Amino acid sequence: MTDTLSLSPHGIRLLCRNGKWDGATAGLARGIVQANLMIVPAEFAFDFLLFCQRNPKACPLIEVLEPGQFSPRCAANADLRSDLPGYRVYRSGEPASEETDIVGLWQDDFVSFLIGCSFSFESALMDAGIPLRHVTQQRNVAMYKTSIACTPAGRFSGNMVVSMRPIRSRDVARAVEISARFPQVHGAPLHIGHPEAIGIEDLNLPDYGDAVRIEDDEVPVFWACGVTPQYIACHSRIPLCITHAPGKMFVTDELVR
Repeated sequence: MTDTLSLSPHGIRLLCRNGKWDGATAGLARGIVQANLMIVPAEFAFDFLLFCQRNPKACPLIEVLEPGQFSPRCAANADLRSDLPGYRVYRSGEPASEETDIVGLWQDDFVSFLIGCSFSFESALMDAGIPLRHVTQQRNVAMYKTSIACTPAGRFSGNMVVSMRPIRSRDVARAVEISARFPQVHGAPLHIGHPEAIGIEDLNLPDYGDAVRIEDDEVPVFWACGVTPQYIACHSRIPLCITHAPGKMFVTDELVR
């Protein structure tokens, strides 16, 4: 079995391309920027670009490709059609299929957006001695729909999705300070404790990803999440869009700064 934790970003992408890795990317390629993917037909691209600009906390843009292009500048020799562990296809706002590659679905008018992912700063948290249970348990991070409204743009509107990590009470201030250094991958948390205040009824029932136990000395800490565009796409009911499957990111070559 391949030791994915020791692989380079290029090696991880090749595993995905060859159908040999379909798991979550949390904990992989430590210190490297991971990205959420959103692909829309060109007629919706300006509206989505404007949505990202108006909602940079949830959608910090790393790169926007020209229509029909699938090789980003942020990853040498990469192919966005095959180099992620999994994809999700939405049609008219409904999940239509899960795919291991989208080569056969590709259209010349597709515009691809790469959006910073909070997995990218997790290595900095762990290097500071802040444990992350979903990484140690090799599970997907827990993600929740919230009552926090995004600023609409054209066809796109809806509420934010957040990722949650249980953090020891004594480590919360450090977790805030460390993640705040990385605004290109969501930056500091947007909410700490009291999930009901942002519309989350039950932490044991995440909308995406896997639930993790919160111990007595821990506090749930919530970061803006790049799965937000998936929820926005459903709410906005555009005819077609393709995203990464939750937790299955595109691994770039860029260092987290």
